Amino acid sequence: MQRLIGNLSLNVEERGAGDISLVFLHYWGGTHRTWNKVISGLEKSFHTVAYDMRGWGQSDAAESGYSISELADDAAALIRKLELKKYFLIGHSMGGKVAQLLASRHPKGLAGLVLVAPAAPTPTRFPEEALEQQIHAYDSRETVLQTIAFLSARTPEPEVVQQIVEDSLSGVPEAKLAWPTSAILEDISSEVPKIAVPTLVLAGEQDRLDSIEQHRREILGRIPNSRLEIIADSGHLIPIDEPVQLAHAIGQFVTELQA
Repeated sequence: MQRLIGNLSLNVEERGAGDISLVFLHYWGGTHRTWNKVISGLEKSFHTVAYDMRGWGQSDAAESGYSISELADDAAALIRKLELKKYFLIGHSMGGKVAQLLASRHPKGLAGLVLVAPAAPTPTRFPEEALEQQIHAYDSRETVLQTIAFLSARTPEPEVVQQIVEDSLSGVPEAKLAWPTSAILEDISSEVPKIAVPTLVLAGEQDRLDSIEQHRREILGRIPNSRLEIIADSGHLIPIDEPVQLAHAIGQFVTELQA
């Protein structure tokens, strides 16, 4: 369903029902579909909201930009639009950085934060060759397949590979370029210590992009009341590699906080 947020129409999928909502923010190159198998394990117990960020999937491209702050503004506006009373933010990679910034603003109704292989709040700088690879990661089917091979612990099923290719190629050029050239360089490290809700950080055991040690240093070292769990046999694309483990970890975290 399309939801108008300011001048942008965002593609939003809601599933399940209940007093507690789970709001999912996808990674750079993903869409709401990245979370499909995770949500399948949670929708019987919770109301879930997943959407395509500006410039991805079936959401509008933006005239203003694709900064972390603008992406956080979109998420906050959507939450208000849907009139969510009590919710958890669940952000993956780029979506994890967006979720950190939004949570630091103490939005009304936020009960907890789940960061799935989150991008660091400090600037991440790549060597020139690696940066070029990132800039061109979603140029074609071939480059997307190379990116999947790096980010995943194993090759996904053919239909999932096709979904990832379609999602990655769906991004408008500005959205594809914004993350590796600007948003990943944004420094929100002075904001994340303001996060006041319980935070679960989930790291892929075989993540070659953001290591477990980086999560300990960059995330746990800055966010009060945060804890780390390792998702076994997973690379960076935890929602793709290990959706069942991930859904279980999220559900357990939310249920524990409500007990």
